[in-house]
Amino acid sequence: MTTEDSQNPVASAVAEAVGWYLNAYPVSATVMGSGDPDHTTTLGDHSAEGFERRAREAAEQLAKLDALAGADGAAGAAGAVSESVGDFEDGIDRDLVRAQLRKHGIMAERQMWRRDPAESVSPTLYGLYLPLQQKTRPEARLVEESLAKLKQVPEALAACRRNLDPGVAPKLLVERALGQARTGRGFVTESLPAMVEDPALRAELAEAAEPAAVAFDELATFLADFAERCEGDWRLGEATYSRLLQEVEMLGYDTAELHRRGQAAYEGLNAEMRELAARIPGGSRDWRATMEALCEDTAPTEEAMLAEYRAETARARQFTADHDLVTFAQGEECLVQPGPEFLRAVLSVASYSRPPALTPSRTGVFNVPFTPAGSSPEAVLGRLKTNARVTMPTIAVHEAYPGHHWHLSWLAEQGRLVRSTFTTSYFMEGWGLYIETAMREQGYFADPRHELGHLDARIFRAARIVADTALHTGEMSIEEAEKFMASKATLTPETAKGEVNRYCAWPTQAASYLTGCLEIEAIRAEYLKQGKGTLKQFHDTIAGSGGLPLGLARRVALR
Repeated sequence: MTTEDSQNPVASAVAEAVGWYLNAYPVSATVMGSGDPDHTTTLGDHSAEGFERRAREAAEQLAKLDALAGADGAAGAAGAVSESVGDFEDGIDRDLVRAQLRKHGIMAERQMWRRDPAESVSPTLYGLYLPLQQKTRPEARLVEESLAKLKQVPEALAACRRNLDPGVAPKLLVERALGQARTGRGFVTESLPAMVEDPALRAELAEAAEPAAVAFDELATFLADFAERCEGDWRLGEATYSRLLQEVEMLGYDTAELHRRGQAAYEGLNAEMRELAARIPGGSRDWRATMEALCEDTAPTEEAMLAEYRAETARARQFTADHDLVTFAQGEECLVQPGPEFLRAVLSVASYSRPPALTPSRTGVFNVPFTPAGSSPEAVLGRLKTNARVTMPTIAVHEAYPGHHWHLSWLAEQGRLVRSTFTTSYFMEGWGLYIETAMREQGYFADPRHELGHLDARIFRAARIVADTALHTGEMSIEEAEKFMASKATLTPETAKGEVNRYCAWPTQAASYLTGCLEIEAIRAEYLKQGKGTLKQFHDTIAGSGGLPLGLARRVALR
């Protein structure tokens, strides 16, 4: 804490909350690039007592920040603005942390550690993988840290088994984690050592991996049996869903209204796509049939798909620079690589790993969605069709330039730790989809086939809103959602199944893309109307302010 912070109660409380979070979640701190041994050598406390303690501490941090916002929290809700830039930014920081701590409390009420093995499995895998992928410290030190964490894997996974309650754990969530657990042995014995260049260090890491591998095997055996005894419900429920929208994302509407907005967006896009598809050579007003035909044009192999994504990512960056749409972070780089094996079992679409914000590195990774090892030729072909050449431009824009990679490298450049620590999917994914539209406006999708591919990605996000809200309010079954997504978007049955499985496990996340996009578009329209700056200045300002809840993003842009 600086002297200035100690004299500013808001800044001091925010700094305390950030420090608490990084200590309470050392894997998150390590992923952000912390070099503190208290973070880099541990997987954290996965016991029931550890989860309960963190819930209490989060509530205590929230109470302190609420008191600084006023007894009734009116300052955070109404957004009273000081003339001082420092006071204004401190107030945004305070309300950002309050929103994230409210989310922590809402989810703590559900005791997800009793329901979902991924609460321990995912941080264990990420805690081992990302430091070696980021390489922000000397390799010898990274291996030393990895060895310390490998020793902790058996206890972390044993605690995971003890925590689970078949009365509340949903079979769906358990089976997702089972898929990850089954990749554990290969990951720690083969994939992880392969990330080390020095032969002696690589051998040392491989030799130490067997106890962790056994722990993953034991967890997989346990989960396979446990899944058959599970009686829990994965649905979030309408009340909790609405609380997340209103109390965390600061949106002025509930789940039912979000569902209606998704339906309206779908209908509008459906009409636009019928007109566009009819203008494509060989196309028709049946845009789904047109897209299905276009999706037959794929890379011949996953390795060729990777090469084409690399080329498209380079093209997107050059176009962004040529049209002066954003300011680039100094030294930023986006690597385009196959997604890690442990992600392939639970994620069937492209993803992105951000630069470690606590370091000078501005290197991120666009994870190209390869299939799990041993996948059938049919599954590989389905993945290639989901990443057909017609959709590659919009996916590269979304994940890399000027989407997630540009955003997160630019955000890290701003040096405001709290903004990099606490982000929300509704802005992060909203930005990724918004910037696809901005690139369309600038002429990036000059080929009408690519323009249709972009609109297909957008209507897919509208369908996600409808399916996600209906699933978690009980209005749609899993089977109905799979059929809905396969018929309303250009998805193969295999991909639709993976998508819906993800929606069930990550409630509200699937709805964040188009919801955030529409909010950012509305903020931009008002920003430009009021003459506050250029399009580039809008991009630099709103994206540089963080991955804020949308109500706070509006306050920053339109202050």
